[in-house]
Amino acid sequence: MTANEYFEKQSVAGLLVIKNGKIVYERYGLGNTESSVWGSYSVAKSVTSMLVGAAIRDGYIASVDEKVTDYLPRLKGSSYDQSTIRDILHMSSGVQWDEDYADPEADINSTGWWSTLGSYEYLGNMPRDSLPGEVFNYNTAETNLVGTLLRSAIGNNLATYLTEKIWRPFGMESGANWLLTEPGGGEWGGCCISATLRDYGRLGLFAMNNGRLSNGTEVLPADWMDESTSPSKGNPGYGYLWWLHDDGDYSARGIFGQGIYVNKAENIVIALHSARPVASNDSDRALQHALYAALTDALKN
Repeated sequence: MTANEYFEKQSVAGLLVIKNGKIVYERYGLGNTESSVWGSYSVAKSVTSMLVGAAIRDGYIASVDEKVTDYLPRLKGSSYDQSTIRDILHMSSGVQWDEDYADPEADINSTGWWSTLGSYEYLGNMPRDSLPGEVFNYNTAETNLVGTLLRSAIGNNLATYLTEKIWRPFGMESGANWLLTEPGGGEWGGCCISATLRDYGRLGLFAMNNGRLSNGTEVLPADWMDESTSPSKGNPGYGYLWWLHDDGDYSARGIFGQGIYVNKAENIVIALHSARPVASNDSDRALQHALYAALTDALKN
């Protein structure tokens, strides 16, 4: 498949390839330009993961082995009593959840997304179906718990914290927006940040640089990205809200074809904006990863 065919078949709104810190390919579709902002969907999960690292570096969170309910006491007495921060970062809380977008009765389509308290109530009533840390079960609502847990820990908004810790210090080109719940509620840890394709790419560079600024300042703990992109017990292809691939490369992934791909060995970052008609299916994900692999292979030293 050629790049032209991929753009057409996958409804691509933007593709950016960075090699050795420089843009080597940049192309837009669907009327977008380099100044267009685009919803990240679950790419925001991986950004939230980095903010957890920043909060640990700043001393707001002691470790990922603390209990979720240490920061979200409203969930005490629920199935989350024994789940740690590490468990929800690994999507292995042990709490029952159904993420089938095509099923209107599934949990993903039934929870009270637009109310933080509504989400607490929904999740707090879910039964447990496995031990914490043992079984991978993709759960977007739990990333929203990570977001509210962060707000509790830092005593501030995620958008402000992201601005102060990463966005401005790392020199993003444009502003961005974080989707909120109800007025006065918290940012969704799972969805979404609206930003330009180039700033998606810069987020990938920040991750590849192990969470350090250009002057060497550590924003994340020195080993955070290595820890975040290590296989979890429940799923060897998943870390702390990052998808893991072969040879140490990893990616942030959002429905309808959003992505940030990081290949540290080849010093390559790829950012992708798309508007695929189906939220998520195996064939589209396979094509997306094949795109990353082909571009990386073409740019190998």
